[in-house]
Amino acid sequence: MIAKLGLMCLCTVFVFTSCSTEEQNPLLRTWNTPRDTPPFNEIKIEHYRPAFEAAMKAQKEEIAAIVDNSDPASFENTIEALEKSGKLLSRVSNIFFNLNSAETNDSIQALAREISPLLTDHSNDILLNSKLFDRVKSVYKQPCEDLTGTERMLLENTYKQFVRNGANLSEEEKEKYREISRKLSDLTLKYGENVLAETNAYTLHLTKKEDLEGLPESAVEAAAATAKEKGLDGWAFTLQQPSMAPFLRYSNRRDLREQLYMAYNRRGANDNENNNYEIIREIVNLRLEMANLLGSKTYADFVLTERMAQTSSGVRDFLSQLLAASLPAAKKDVDEVAEYAKRNGADFDLQRWDWSYYADKLKDEKYSLNEELLRPYFQLDKVIDGIFGLANQLYGLSFKINSEIQGYHPEVKCYEVFDENGEFLAVLYLDFFPRAGKEGGAWMTNYREQENDGNGDIRPIVSLVCNFTRPTETTPSLLTYDEVETFMHEFGHGLHGMLSKGKYASLCGTNVYRDFVELPSQIMENWMSEETFLNTFAVHYKTGEKIPKEYLDKISESKRYLAGYLSVRQLSFGILDMDWHSLETPFTGDVVAFEDSSLKITDLLPRPVGTMTGTAFTHIFSGGYAAGYYSYKWAEVLDADAFSVFLSKGIFDKKTANSFRTNILEKGGSEHPMELYKKFRGQSPTLDALLR
Repeated sequence: MIAKLGLMCLCTVFVFTSCSTEEQNPLLRTWNTPRDTPPFNEIKIEHYRPAFEAAMKAQKEEIAAIVDNSDPASFENTIEALEKSGKLLSRVSNIFFNLNSAETNDSIQALAREISPLLTDHSNDILLNSKLFDRVKSVYKQPCEDLTGTERMLLENTYKQFVRNGANLSEEEKEKYREISRKLSDLTLKYGENVLAETNAYTLHLTKKEDLEGLPESAVEAAAATAKEKGLDGWAFTLQQPSMAPFLRYSNRRDLREQLYMAYNRRGANDNENNNYEIIREIVNLRLEMANLLGSKTYADFVLTERMAQTSSGVRDFLSQLLAASLPAAKKDVDEVAEYAKRNGADFDLQRWDWSYYADKLKDEKYSLNEELLRPYFQLDKVIDGIFGLANQLYGLSFKINSEIQGYHPEVKCYEVFDENGEFLAVLYLDFFPRAGKEGGAWMTNYREQENDGNGDIRPIVSLVCNFTRPTETTPSLLTYDEVETFMHEFGHGLHGMLSKGKYASLCGTNVYRDFVELPSQIMENWMSEETFLNTFAVHYKTGEKIPKEYLDKISESKRYLAGYLSVRQLSFGILDMDWHSLETPFTGDVVAFEDSSLKITDLLPRPVGTMTGTAFTHIFSGGYAAGYYSYKWAEVLDADAFSVFLSKGIFDKKTANSFRTNILEKGGSEHPMELYKKFRGQSPTLDALLR
């Protein structure tokens, strides 16, 4: 997942202490740090508000200089000048909003609610500035034969950005647009805060050993450590994935599995101050109103004009085609697991809190393989070595830890990244473990984007944020196969950022169409089922012995296990997303009934009363994937098709890797993604590789 640094807001007051001078504010002064990295240990909460104010003031002056320029509008004095404006604001925003996702607290959240409306207004003041848009439009209408392809892309994107943010609206309509954008930034921020609060609020506290029946020692030890951290006796399980997932998979206590499952799937749907029902209604209605104001019938129509899929009907057809291909296999998967459960004493209809438990046991029966069998071979430090080694084999990269670079939390590992010639490429932060101040899931983000500002190549600062299994007092961090695959996914996003080689920051790295951005991440997952790659790092953390050949064979044999079920599950998220954002009239109905109707076609197991997907669906309601969740399946088509080239040439083939690097990873958004893909592949992608 790519992190989205949104300008979000809520109207509350935050009291701060102002710095006496800008020189005392580390966010505003020049940094004397390795690779110009943020001095996190010097930044305090009271520094942010003055820094934001100073940065917004600086950009306003830059915009005024563009508008007041007496020379005729040109690419250099208008489009490039706009691109170069706001660098200080980007620096401050990147730090603040990244920490609000990865290391937040009450003070940061309160300040986010105060700062975000100011940033929304600031952005609107620029994009709704009529005189500024007149200059942009003047350049846009000029002949562009003298511009390079990248310059033409920047011009096109700049013009579209103004139009898609209301520049062509009447003054009355512009005020309406401002009002909508303020409300949306408020609501999306509140939505995410509610989900985090619900996640942190729940603990399954157990004090009897018999309640732990079926759980592997790794889960028991981790739960004991969690209880100790919380000042509790016994064992504590939370709604963080490394804690919850093993419990649902292994616990023999069906009643406790149900309790944990229900707590997770009721987040944002409880009758309390964190309920997201009304927020969902307001968000989808405001997005529809904005789309209508800008000339689109639905919000999905508005979004998809700037995606590879292009149209709502195109996305619907794509999802329908995959659903038709997946459903028969998915139903067979469910029947097979249900029959297994019956054979093994289940005198009840299979429920969702039973799924992981019986599906895992069936997998063990069929393939003699489960997560706990593999976990000892995926020690985190060795996994890091393996992934870094793959980047070296494919792209010649090397990674050097630098203890002089400050992380934003003591657990963050800080690396310098170099190419095969020893040239510096990027700074990479790795942040692996769950914390109360960190959102769930995993994502890649930037603290600085790559660009070439005319004074030299500015290299990026990339961060990968995950929620993996923590080490305990007696055991190092041992990852599940799925966690390693997630690491590979986010590392692919990281490569997209680190290998960027462009001129303009807005066209570099992961600044590409949302349904193209998942290609570099998802293609990396393919190496996880390749024996020659796993053999490079998967060794037992105690004995040092390589992962047995029989385990590798079982991984290969089982990689399509429940593929139909998993495909339908992913499609259900894309369908729900499209349903919410394809509304043509304001939604006044029942959120639960809407979701039930939307997901009925993909329901393979009974939906428990009181559970919801949408109330904790942060991807689409607070994370930038609205009308875009289908992109994960879209990118599966691309990555399956692209990886087929590696399979035919060799999974470490440097020529293929170099083509992928130069045609896709380095290019960012400097060209249309389909053109970039065809330069690598030699043809348009097809569904064939994915369906195989």
